[in-house]
Amino acid sequence: MVKQRSHERAPVDIVFHALADANRRLMLDRLAGGPASVSELARPLSITLPAVVQHLRVLESSGLVRSQKAGRVRTCKIEPQALDTAERWISERRAAWEQRLDRLGEFLAEQGDESGPREQSKNRSPR
Repeated sequence: MVKQRSHERAPVDIVFHALADANRRLMLDRLAGGPASVSELARPLSITLPAVVQHLRVLESSGLVRSQKAGRVRTCKIEPQALDTAERWISERRAAWEQRLDRLGEFLAEQGDESGPREQSKNRSPR
């Protein structure tokens, strides 16, 4: 398998990559409650501050998080519209599978209608 650089990957791949890590998901959960500094994001995590910064870079490159620096404090906020990419991808697959399952249900119902009387006659005991 060939490894692609982040600028060559599809947007949906970048978002799913960012969401793949539990620490990044925890950061997003925290940011869903409002903006937070890097140190506030790091506090509940059992990783180093440099690791938090690396995770934030991934989240920023995916578009899920934006940050701005004021003095020595970097404040981060969530960009929820970036999740639209993943949501759209999931919705498209869900719709395709629902159509397939509906067709399967219709097919099985037709098969049941055709074999129904035969099945009943086999199950009847002779009188």
